[in-house]
Amino acid sequence: MNRLWHRRPVVFGALLLAFAMIAAACGDSTDTTTAAPGTTAAPTTAAPDTTAAATTAAPTTTEAPGKPYGGEVIVADDQEPPTLNSFVPGGDNFIVSIIGQSYFSGVQEINGFTLELEPELVTELPTVANGGVTVNDDGTMTVRYTIRDEAVWSDGTPVTGGDFQYTLETILNPDLPINRAIYEDIVDWNSSDKTFEYTLSAPTAQFDLLFGTIIPKHAVEGSDFASDWNDTMWPSAGPFVFDQWQKGEFVRVVRNDNYWKTDAETGQQLPYLDSVIFRFIPETESIINAFRAREIDIIQPPPATETIETLQALEPEGAVVEVLSGPVWEHLNFQFGDNRLNRNANSSNDNLNYRKAVAHAIDKDLIVDEILAGQVEPLDSFVEAFSPTLSLLAWNQYDYNPEGAMQFVEAAKADTGKDVISTVFSTTSNNDARVKLSELFVDMFTAVGIEYENQLEDSQIFFGETLDFGGWDLGEWAWVGSPGLAGLISIFDVFDPEAPPPGGSNYYRWGTPEVTGEEVEGFNQGASSVVDENTARFAEIRDLLNESVDEDVLVPLIQEAEKILADQVVIVPLYARLVTAAVWGDEVGGFKHNPTQASHTWNMEGWYRVDL
Repeated sequence: MNRLWHRRPVVFGALLLAFAMIAAACGDSTDTTTAAPGTTAAPTTAAPDTTAAATTAAPTTTEAPGKPYGGEVIVADDQEPPTLNSFVPGGDNFIVSIIGQSYFSGVQEINGFTLELEPELVTELPTVANGGVTVNDDGTMTVRYTIRDEAVWSDGTPVTGGDFQYTLETILNPDLPINRAIYEDIVDWNSSDKTFEYTLSAPTAQFDLLFGTIIPKHAVEGSDFASDWNDTMWPSAGPFVFDQWQKGEFVRVVRNDNYWKTDAETGQQLPYLDSVIFRFIPETESIINAFRAREIDIIQPPPATETIETLQALEPEGAVVEVLSGPVWEHLNFQFGDNRLNRNANSSNDNLNYRKAVAHAIDKDLIVDEILAGQVEPLDSFVEAFSPTLSLLAWNQYDYNPEGAMQFVEAAKADTGKDVISTVFSTTSNNDARVKLSELFVDMFTAVGIEYENQLEDSQIFFGETLDFGGWDLGEWAWVGSPGLAGLISIFDVFDPEAPPPGGSNYYRWGTPEVTGEEVEGFNQGASSVVDENTARFAEIRDLLNESVDEDVLVPLIQEAEKILADQVVIVPLYARLVTAAVWGDEVGGFKHNPTQASHTWNMEGWYRVDL
């Protein structure tokens, strides 16, 4: 399931959705909600004892050969959803997606093994090559889908093109607080029982973000969409059906007997489990203790190295711990606008030799060892966080080389006429990993002859005026990657030389023009200190990326853009944040962690109790 995302830096500690900023929410109410009318959820009875081991659940049947049916799995999370409706405010909270994997469905899903998009309710994802995408003579673009014949809602009603059309109408309803970006560019629509197609006003690869979740028209039409679906959920097209929300405690989902998918390995109908419970435990330590006591079967805790080590110590007892590189990637970056001089009057960011010196001075292996306990490899390109197979690993030209860095420092002095090359580093002071990074930089920079100073700030300040006005010299923060070309193309917008703040997202002001006439004075600045043939070509590439949908055209452009950013050392990718999940492997089978926004519940239809 994909969500449209607003590109702002990641400013918080926990792993979050790739397409949206996520706010924690924990409910205090003890109200209980039950399944919506028309679903096939079991009638609500007394709340289950969520502290008991899941092995007490009785199997539904053991007749089918292969993997066993029945039982229950308990998943813990430190957040509780503010709503179950992913379309309304609060619906972009990560926990809404984590639970929603049980009953939401759309045109695509993210495979946890390949980390690529693959079709869900449709037979294939449209491309230019397979004829599903056509760029028309009038400059518009038509996208076509065929819905799986076997796809039905949990109440037995077939999934049709009318459901997709109703979803579009709901999103475009001006009375509803829903993000309509890209959807509002649809200028024509046609649908039938098992097909639908739409035409966008211009070609864009962003179409693959559309219809990640659809709404059943027959069940929702006529309801108050903004209020009726917050505490309960419509009929499911996923493997489970919403059953109960005990506020402050848990959400329970039960088997969808009309789920259409079968296990490709055994041919058995999915899902295997009778039910899944999502327990809400705000404190990480309490989550770990409950997992250790086997009161919880699966967890994805905040990825602190201490937590990882604690979980790995349980592996001899049967725990399976997966530590993966996630979509949140940290990077070092240079400010090219006027306001950097307020931070460091001696800034040399406009000099390529200086930037190369910084790239060679950074010991990324040491950074990963110290901050991430050596659990993952450093990044050689941010493209790895989006589509690893497309990456040129363009930053691997900058090995840790203090002697080479010193030579570039001397070249920078010759270029600028300066006797001293200095750096002032700024990032958030209330992020332990970034504070540690700033401490590691002290020796790295001074060792190569660069005078170095840390000026860290509270996140509210750094991600406020400092970011908006470009008030840093050398900075560090994170962006979020996502599978598929759409997310990768979108991230290039943050380097767009034609898009300085406040109208654009090029906070680095690399190659940007002069900004004047803004009401807030901090935005008004002269042209970037670096405007050259590279920034001009990058601007051209960015426009071309947003005009094409042909992978044969897009991939070479993506790789050329990656090479420009690396060769010009606009940024230095450092590492991807860890994503950790743990499961009691001697109790639950079929689990595979997914480091993307699809989360650890991406294939919950394939989970089964191995202890039945």
